[in-house]
Amino acid sequence: MNSEVEDGSAAARTAWFVERFDALAGNVESFIRGKSEVVRMTLVCMLAEGHMLLDDVPGTGKTSLAKAISQSIDGSMRRIQFTPDLLPSDVTGVQVYDAGNREFVFHPGAVFANIVLGDEINRASPKTQSALLEVMAERQVTVDSIPYLVPRPFTVIATQNPVEQAGTYVLPEAELDRFMMCATLGYPDHDSEVQVVSGVTSGHSTDRLQPVMTTADLQHMNEIVMRVYLAPAIVAYIVTITAATRTLPDLRLGISPRGASPSPRPRRPMPRPRDVRS
Repeated sequence: MNSEVEDGSAAARTAWFVERFDALAGNVESFIRGKSEVVRMTLVCMLAEGHMLLDDVPGTGKTSLAKAISQSIDGSMRRIQFTPDLLPSDVTGVQVYDAGNREFVFHPGAVFANIVLGDEINRASPKTQSALLEVMAERQVTVDSIPYLVPRPFTVIATQNPVEQAGTYVLPEAELDRFMMCATLGYPDHDSEVQVVSGVTSGHSTDRLQPVMTTADLQHMNEIVMRVYLAPAIVAYIVTITAATRTLPDLRLGISPRGASPSPRPRRPMPRPRDVRS
């Protein structure tokens, strides 16, 4: 973002924001076909400094969407393949003793990146899943009582398969509460699927996508989002709706005050029915 735009009027910042958002969305949609709404929803979540949970059957493009976004931004991206043997230290990092210097040195884990892809997040043990709680809420990890900040901007895009439950662990409420949005991609329409299949046979992959935005641009877009004014009447309306979910007999757990907050902190993706058990 150049200094003229940064120091200019609100209209100039808005025009710049729209131009950069459309460029980012267009680059992602050049690979993720026929899913414009989900692509843009995920980008909105990221620009609000939230985290996205993609919950869908295998083969619908969950991982490809996360990779396409990371390839479109000139920043760091780490992928964590969640498995039952994954350890919390693999996620957050660990202190390793340096015999030469006679001191412990911190080795950062996979969460030290701008975009973290948590693939099949529900296949890790609850202990490993809990390693994400602090960093998703506070953008830092604490190892041996020492806090370490992760790079900014920071977002987690996690995927899970709702169909096959063997060997999986249901995400706890505390972790669901840290995802701002939950979305499904669904199957593409006929024409989009033809394009997808044709792209696979011709060797088209996310690795061929070129960055269209820097992390500095993304950080400035985050700042612009935080300047959006919310009228008191809108805030009151949001609180009224979210508070009503806590009294509905069909819901076991409604939306928390954090979920109603217009701040950049993550929100609950959805209320959970009473018949869903952790």
